[in-house]
Amino acid sequence: MEKKTKKIMIISIAIILIGLIWTIIGIFTWYYNGTKPVQKENGQIIRVEIEEGSGTIAIAELLEQKQVIKSANVMKLYVKLNNLQSLQAGKYDLNNSEDLASILNHIEKGEIVNEEVKITFVEGKNMRSVAKAIADKTVNTEQDVFDLLADEEYIDSLIEKYWFLTEDIKNESIYYPLEGYLIPDTYIFENEEVSVKTIFNVMLNYMAKFLTAHEDEITYNIHELITLSSIAELEGVSQGDRKEIVGVLVNRLNQGMSLGSDVTAYYAFKIDMGERDLYAKELKTQNPYNTRGPNMEGKLPVGPICNPSKEAILATLDYKKTDNLYFVADKNKKVYFTKTNEEHINLINQLKQEGLWYEYE
Repeated sequence: MEKKTKKIMIISIAIILIGLIWTIIGIFTWYYNGTKPVQKENGQIIRVEIEEGSGTIAIAELLEQKQVIKSANVMKLYVKLNNLQSLQAGKYDLNNSEDLASILNHIEKGEIVNEEVKITFVEGKNMRSVAKAIADKTVNTEQDVFDLLADEEYIDSLIEKYWFLTEDIKNESIYYPLEGYLIPDTYIFENEEVSVKTIFNVMLNYMAKFLTAHEDEITYNIHELITLSSIAELEGVSQGDRKEIVGVLVNRLNQGMSLGSDVTAYYAFKIDMGERDLYAKELKTQNPYNTRGPNMEGKLPVGPICNPSKEAILATLDYKKTDNLYFVADKNKKVYFTKTNEEHINLINQLKQEGLWYEYE
């Protein structure tokens, strides 16, 4: 009887040991497989956002739900065994062909997605270029930009907020109310979902800071200042040229002469410089932007024709006083200044002979 009992005990122990061994093997296999990638090949990049304050359990369940890892329970055990204590919140682009250790390494290091968008607005470009730059870098369309500019209530709110925006920008002849007031630079925004309003506010805040720093130097209407600066931006390349160009423009205005600026005519007909030459009939067409057209004696364009650089605005604030009444730029953008109409005509003829003059059809 004792032998039989002993034999049963041995068999029972053996069964228990075998069961324990298989359990250990099973647990090890479960754990080992759970640390392997979800996909061995052709993995997917999956966007995961870990909220602030999320604990290990919540993160594990999120990663399993998103199919970034195989098992939330394996991850919980892995974190305990490896004493991981700094899983960081944020947005991650995780590849499910990586194993658990690699996935958690990214999160532990806080290798979050950089969603920032950088938008460069080029000096001397007009609002159509601004709209395109915004559409290229964000979820907004060009039409979204133009729709906002056409929102009278929004424009009124900006006039109330910014001292340098006046009722002048609401003139019904102005194409885009904020033309000229969006200071060109490279701006960084949180992500591509940034609104047009936010973009404009950031740019206007920058303009406010810049103009406020030079407020004591502004001796005439701010709208005139920006309009003159926009012409100087496009007519001149060097700061010296811009200063003298403004001096010529001021002289012509004071003497009741037309400014006769080609760049204003291009803007009037919404033709970008370099797109094509203007037609003679366009130059003769009346338009409140076209200073080559009729009835523009002693007048500035109705508004700015581009977004001028800070340098162009500074050139206008500190323009060069001169006796010159004329200037022309050749096709290489070299600027020439003359005092009399006779000198002006002779210079143009010379430039034509040298093939440096713009021809109009």
